[in-house]
Amino acid sequence: MGSMQGKSGLVTASGAGIGRAAALAFAREGANVLVSDISEAMAAETVELIRAAGGTAEYFVADASKEEAAEQLVARVVELWGSLDFAHNNAGIGAPNAPFTEQEGPVWERMFNLNVFGTMYFMKHELRQMQKQGHGAIVNTASLAGKSGNPGLSAYTATKWSVIGMTKVAAAENAAAGIRVNAFCPGGTMTAALAGWKESSPEAFQAVADRVPMKRMAEPAEQAEAAVFLCSDAASYITGVALGVDGGDGILGHN
Repeated sequence: MGSMQGKSGLVTASGAGIGRAAALAFAREGANVLVSDISEAMAAETVELIRAAGGTAEYFVADASKEEAAEQLVARVVELWGSLDFAHNNAGIGAPNAPFTEQEGPVWERMFNLNVFGTMYFMKHELRQMQKQGHGAIVNTASLAGKSGNPGLSAYTATKWSVIGMTKVAAAENAAAGIRVNAFCPGGTMTAALAGWKESSPEAFQAVADRVPMKRMAEPAEQAEAAVFLCSDAASYITGVALGVDGGDGILGHN
């Protein structure tokens, strides 16, 4: 029996990358998964992969920066399966490197709308449902950048510090209600973007990979395992943590 057997929940931005890997992992462990993505084609593909492996999933097309999307997704999980036992808030975006003196308001606004406000909206409605139930687990995708200072990535770094801060506050507020809230902090992970960088700039990519104590980047499936663990009963006494999944990169203060 899987660690999430009989549990129901959602994963945002699960049409690709870490989100897709997480949706697949939750389903593999027995969960009913509502796949959410802004791309219907990608969300549908994730559902097809889950079903082909014998899992249970539906999809919902949504812009994860909007509060109405959060409210609708939570309601849909409950409509489909009766409860919201877990939620993985994974949606987020980055931006090109730029020094602080060249930062632009619209870039920050777009990033905060999804990475911070979107995460807050989802947590708000997830927590409301979990409070009604008296149980639940939330995991947020943060970043190694949320634990340090990332030169050239001030907006992204600020959003991920915010995600970790929200995680800790929500954990403290809801622990007595039987609700756990955690985050995990990926280091470099072989998503499509990183794979593209490896292909276009192999030497630069390898230099970054070599500075990681484990001498490689993570696979999305390795990040997904952290999300599943933190939402499972195996983590029943863990709340308010920001778990580094970085191959040891955080030990050295890299970001």
